Amino acid sequence: MTTLPPSEFTLRFDRDPVTLAVRVAGDLDYDTSDDLLEAVIEHLTAAPAPLRDVRLDFSELTWIDSSGLAALLMIHRRASAVGATLHLDNRPDVLERMLHITNVLDHLTAPPSGVGDARNGRAALEEDDGITGAGAT
Repeated sequence: MTTLPPSEFTLRFDRDPVTLAVRVAGDLDYDTSDDLLEAVIEHLTAAPAPLRDVRLDFSELTWIDSSGLAALLMIHRRASAVGATLHLDNRPDVLERMLHITNVLDHLTAPPSGVGDARNGRAALEEDDGITGAGAT
C-alpha cells in the first residue's frame, strides 16, 4: 500500500472593505484547523470597519476532519459576533459529506441574528474568555 504525504496546507486572503475572502487549500484537520481559526480571527479583529461577509473558498480542500469542522463552527461564532455572514464556497465532496452527516450547513451559513452595534460585537470577539482553539465551544 502506498501512503501519500499530507497535502500542504495554505491560506490565501483577499479583503475589500466589507468582505474577507479566504482560499483554503490542503487538509483542514487537527494539525491545521487552529491556523485557519487564528488567521480569520486576526482579520476579523483587525478590520477597520465591520465586515459583512466572510467567504471561505474550499475549491482546493483535500480533506477535513472533526477538528476542521470545529474550526468552522468557531469561525461562524466569531463572524456572527461582528455581524458578518459566513459563506462556504466551492465545497468539495468531502466537505459536503461532513456538513450533511453533521447537519450544520444551515447553521454555519445563516445570517447573524441579534447582533447589536459592531463595536459590541468586536469587543465580544476580543474578550471571548481567551478561547481560540478549534476544539473549544
